[in-house]
Amino acid sequence: MKISTKGRYALRLMTDLAVHDKEGYVPIKAIAHRQNISDKYLEQIISILSRAGYVRSIRGAGGGYKLAYPPEKYTVGMILRLTEGSLAPVSCLETEENLCDRSDKCPTLFIWEQLYDAINNVVDNITIADIVERSLTGADFYTI
Repeated sequence: MKISTKGRYALRLMTDLAVHDKEGYVPIKAIAHRQNISDKYLEQIISILSRAGYVRSIRGAGGGYKLAYPPEKYTVGMILRLTEGSLAPVSCLETEENLCDRSDKCPTLFIWEQLYDAINNVVDNITIADIVERSLTGADFYTI
């Protein structure tokens, strides 16, 4: 499994909105400048986040984007699943029920299940608030 730039940038975008929440609605150009990401690419990502109800927007002068909920309500897993799709390391684990006709005799299935559980445990237990807290207590936010 490899997380694409879309997933990584979505996390940076959401973290940037959380850090600058007190400023109100934040223009996408300001985020793009701070994060050194193309504003056109961020517009594509913010569209996905907006459709999912993760961010709110206002058009026009003074417009921009802000989080729809407090940063602690968003997990890394929520954002990555939205932008990346399934985080399963193998296709047979992408659905609730394993539909693989070899699952009952697959000698390696336990490895993929444990790996998937570990991935989910990490991404579902880190919030945007955690990322913000870490960035404000020593880690350089611009390298997130």
